[in-house]
Amino acid sequence: MKVTTIGSGYVGLVTGACLAHIGHEVTGVDIDEAKIARLQTGKIPIFEPGLEDLIAVNMADGRLTFSADVAEGVRSADIIFITVGTPSDENGGADMRYVKVVAKTIAGSLDRYKIIVNKSTVPVGSTILVAKVIQENLSDPREFDVISNPEFLREGSAVEDFMHPDRIVVGTDSQRAAGLMAELYRPLNAPLVITDAASAEMIKYASNCFLATKVSFINAIANICDAVGADVKEVALGMGYDKRIGFEFLRAGPGFGGSCFPKDSRAMIYIAKEHGYDFELLRGVMDINANQKRLIAKKANSLLDGIYNARIGVFGLAFKPNTDDMRDAPALDVIPGVAKRGRTILAYDPVAAANAKELLPEQVQYVDDPFEAVRDADLLLVLTEWDEFRWLDWRRIKDLMKNAVVYDTRNCLDPQNLRRLGFVYQGVGR
Repeated sequence: MKVTTIGSGYVGLVTGACLAHIGHEVTGVDIDEAKIARLQTGKIPIFEPGLEDLIAVNMADGRLTFSADVAEGVRSADIIFITVGTPSDENGGADMRYVKVVAKTIAGSLDRYKIIVNKSTVPVGSTILVAKVIQENLSDPREFDVISNPEFLREGSAVEDFMHPDRIVVGTDSQRAAGLMAELYRPLNAPLVITDAASAEMIKYASNCFLATKVSFINAIANICDAVGADVKEVALGMGYDKRIGFEFLRAGPGFGGSCFPKDSRAMIYIAKEHGYDFELLRGVMDINANQKRLIAKKANSLLDGIYNARIGVFGLAFKPNTDDMRDAPALDVIPGVAKRGRTILAYDPVAAANAKELLPEQVQYVDDPFEAVRDADLLLVLTEWDEFRWLDWRRIKDLMKNAVVYDTRNCLDPQNLRRLGFVYQGVGR
């Protein structure tokens, strides 16, 4: 099938590259001509494992192209994916301005039956909204279907998630559209959930909000574990063996971040409020998440109590490993919380430093070597659980530090090993 993705950001690039890889002819379009020019040379604007190679392979095979000509992208496609951003507006709801602009653009170039797919995370009712905008801006009557097909991609494993999905959700009341979408995804051999558009839109929000709830729940348990002397990792292990609960998202830490959980939780709270329901549970989830970052900073400051002009080493800045995404990263709250006058902060992240520079205090210095981050440090803060941190020469790190104190906010290191080496180890709920 001929497919166009409108918006060459995170979702658009992964969706386009993966659809091309399973045999479709895909054009990725974007109004940002500079971005398209870079993509045409194989340079991608994000870090996502495996994506750059996947794009290169499918460009070389002729299944994937990039263009700034949105109108031609619309005309050439059988299926059009809307993959533009839907950031939070001032009320916490999803800002739909970019989706509306795309819908209007599609209307101007619609020449035959097409399926328009809401792939971006959008609130309930967005399928109707997009159809209305297209219908109002058509110069002549045209047949089309607007459907919901939410994405469930985790940054850091998005290619794997697309190619081996738990399920594919399609929201439409059109048998024609449902059949074509089933054919589009047939090579993935995944469970296909076909439902109404409103339910499909709600599935996306409900899924992310439930996972956010698990994160805040285990962080609250971790704080109680600190108080009573229990180990949250052992607690999570014992919980996770219960098939009704599972192991995923039971990792205590500095709270959730990224482009999905915070934004989608705020949007769900707003949606509920707009329809007369106070989602107290989810508001509590957000409050716990915000407070967790403050607690992490408070604990870090207590570990530096009495040390004048302390030096702090930081391992990890991105909101999670295997991405350069700094959106709502815990580092954006924790580092300013410890960046007191006179302190020096040296930070290392394998890929996210460039993005972090625009967002963190000026006193943060960025280094290209983890060992430089800990030289003469009084405290090491681990804020992202990059796998490479587990396998560093920790004996060397101890020798480089002025005070061998590690605050592992991700519980990703081996406390017994570090204590044997002479470190003071502090985890979360441990």
